[in-house]
Formats: sequence, structure tokens, C-alpha cells
Amino acid sequence: MSTSILKLQNATIYQENNAILSNVTIDVEKGEFLYLIGKTGSGKSSLMKTLYADLDLKDGEGSIVDYNLRSLKESDIPYLRRKIGIVFQDFKLLPDRNIFDNLHFVLKATGWENETEMSNRINDVLERVGMLQHIQKMPHQISGGEQQRVAIARALLNDPVLILADEPTGNLDPQTSVEVMEVLQAINQNGRTIVMATHDYALLLKYPAKTLKCDEGKVFEVVQKTI
Repeated sequence: MSTSILKLQNATIYQENNAILSNVTIDVEKGEFLYLIGKTGSGKSSLMKTLYADLDLKDGEGSIVDYNLRSLKESDIPYLRRKIGIVFQDFKLLPDRNIFDNLHFVLKATGWENETEMSNRINDVLERVGMLQHIQKMPHQISGGEQQRVAIARALLNDPVLILADEPTGNLDPQTSVEVMEVLQAINQNGRTIVMATHDYALLLKYPAKTLKCDEGKVFEVVQKTI
């Protein structure tokens, strides 16, 4: 029995109206850690945006956490995004509210109502990423690495089966990148599937995993020695 959590078959990925990747076939199993690499402009971000339905899948077949990306309705997108966690390069924390309120906002927006349950969930995910002690701080009062930990906690709020991380260490120094990767590794070892777009090849060598490369309009698997 297949345990695919993400599947693309002969998909074409568009950037605006231009086909940037063609014949993309990917199969990600539950519990996998998958890297997506490639130069700037190679299509990594467009592929990631297609996976979380920010861009339409127009050609080929695709499914993610039991949603068909070709037939996905606009009204389905919020439900899809409750089943996946998204981590961005630039954190995307709300600057006008503290860490607790940043996470509380997401829970309210995704249908939570019980304040005690929301508070418990926020405490739980912040503790898991080592940020509980900063719960009352504003985003500008913590470092970039700490903000990314909060962003990872935010991605965990709805207990997603899949996390899409788009250059999560792109704005961080090497040591902080390693600390963030340790958090992601622990989450993966706890059973979460992670797809991570990155240009930081040092992390691939330190934390080897299955790797797909976007290059010259194609996506193909590479082995560590050829990166």
C-alpha cells in the first residue's frame, strides 16, 4: 500500500505564463526528508508555490495530503493549508504583535475557538522549538534564527503531516542555519515529512537526504557526490 504524501506526474510548473519546469515527476513518502536544490531562477520557489496552491497546476497530475492539485477549488485551499505547514525564508511574522499573539492569530484563522486549548497548543509548539521563554517578546526583540524557530512553531500549530520549507535558512548565518536544521531534523525524526528548498549545500553534506535538483527546465534526483 502506497504511503505517498506528495505526488506529481508529468507536471509543468509555470512562473507567470512561462513554463519553467516540465515533465516533473516526484513521489514523496510519509516520513521522508527531501531537499530541493537549484540555482536562483531554476524554478524551486515556483514548484514550492505550486505545492501549497499559490500557483495553479495547469498541466500534468498532482496530489498533496489527499488533495488533487488539478481540481483544487479556491474554497479548498484553506483546508489544504491546515494539513501542511509552510516555513518561509523571511519568517513572515506579524511585526505588531508578540510571539504568542502571532501564533494565536493563526489558530483563530484556522478555526480554533477554545482559548485554553489555543494557549496550550501555542505553549507546546514553542517549547518544542526552544522558544517558550520568548513567548511575550515582539519579533524585533529576538534574533533572525529565533524568529525562524517561531516560524517553524507556527507551521506545527495544526499538527501537519507535511512541512514545506522554502529556503528556511536563506537569511541566516551558518551557525544559526545549523541550529534551525537541528530543529527540522528533530521534527522529521518525530514522523513529519519535510520538503526543503535550499541553496545551502553545506547543510546537504551535514544532513544528507534524498535530493532533487531543478536545472535547465527539469527536475531530477542527484546523489550527494555530484552536488
